[in-house]
Amino acid sequence: MSIQQSDVLYTAVATALNGRDGRVATDDGRLDVTVNPPRELGGSGAGTNPEQLFAAGYSACFQGALAVVAREEKADLTGSTVTAKVGLGRNDDGFGLIVEISARIPEVDPDSARSLIERAHEVCPYSKATRGNITVTLA
Repeated sequence: MSIQQSDVLYTAVATALNGRDGRVATDDGRLDVTVNPPRELGGSGAGTNPEQLFAAGYSACFQGALAVVAREEKADLTGSTVTAKVGLGRNDDGFGLIVEISARIPEVDPDSARSLIERAHEVCPYSKATRGNITVTLA
């Protein structure tokens, strides 16, 4: 279910200059990075790239969702990590993304961890935004 503007609790604002080969900065100055295409795409690889930024955001958001479901289950997330791998490749329309999410939850048995990861995928805002649009697998 989508939210309405009146439901918004926070809005992030970022502006790009020169697209994939330039600079991206947030309006509050907390993020200000040089972006360059990776070497695999013919770029210098000197800066970060949009796929890395998306992977960083997705992994952090997913970890937050994991914490929400873990609290409900009284599961211990001590030492847990979430990794997002974001791939960029060609598709019928030009280019598309594919994502793999993996989580390491050392204090929880594997079956319970898998259940937590699947539930986190249902509540994570990034997962909701990508559902039906790109392939996201849980590793």
